[in-house]
Order: sequence, then C-alpha cells, then structure tokens
Amino acid sequence: MLIRKLLDCEEFVAGDGTLLREVLHPDKQAVALRYSLAHAIVPVGHTSIPHALATSEVYYLLSGQGEMHIQPESSELEVQPVSAGDLVYIPPHAKQWIRNCGPEPLVFLCIVDPAWQAADETVFTD
Repeated sequence: MLIRKLLDCEEFVAGDGTLLREVLHPDKQAVALRYSLAHAIVPVGHTSIPHALATSEVYYLLSGQGEMHIQPESSELEVQPVSAGDLVYIPPHAKQWIRNCGPEPLVFLCIVDPAWQAADETVFTD
C-alpha cells in the first residue's frame, strides 16, 4: 500500500512558475501508472508562465478562481473562467497558462499522461 502525504512532498517552483509538489510519478515511486500527479498553487495576483507539454494534461481545481488560457496547435487562443470543482483538459502541444484572479491562492491537481518529463515541456519566456 502506498499513501503519500501532501506535506511530505517537497515543494518547489516549477518551470512554469507555479508552486508544485509532485505527489505521484512512476519514475519515483513503485507504482504501475502511466500518468503523474502533482499539486499546484498559483499565488494571489500571479499567472503561470506560458508553456506547452508534448503530452495531455488535466487540471482539477480544488480552490480559488482563475482564468485558463489554452491555445491548441494551429488554433486561436481560448480563455475561460475557472473555479473550484472545474476540470480542464489541455491537449498535447497546446500553449497554456492560468491566471489567479481571485482573493485566495488558486490550488489544483495536475495529471499528465504519459507521466511528466522535462524533455516534454517547452516554457515560453517571451
């Protein structure tokens, strides 16, 4: 049996600028999973850095309010408000970022399938 406590997972600043805790990753725990699971926080007034993954990703919002920006390959930018209880599917290679526009931290789970790898992520700095 594997039980992971969130506060036992090291918090770090991810490449997209979010505060991240990697909860499950098949390269780091003995689990038979294709996906990785992380807990993310975007502080009040902050926006994650635009980035794209070669893989699909799902955000499940736990608390807060935000604005999700997704630009699929060869498509126009889509912008939608999001809040606790919302699930957002992000297709592979889509440029994405999320802005916290509420009065509390924006907290969400990130599921990446197949599991997140540094080589699969592009961070846009301009």
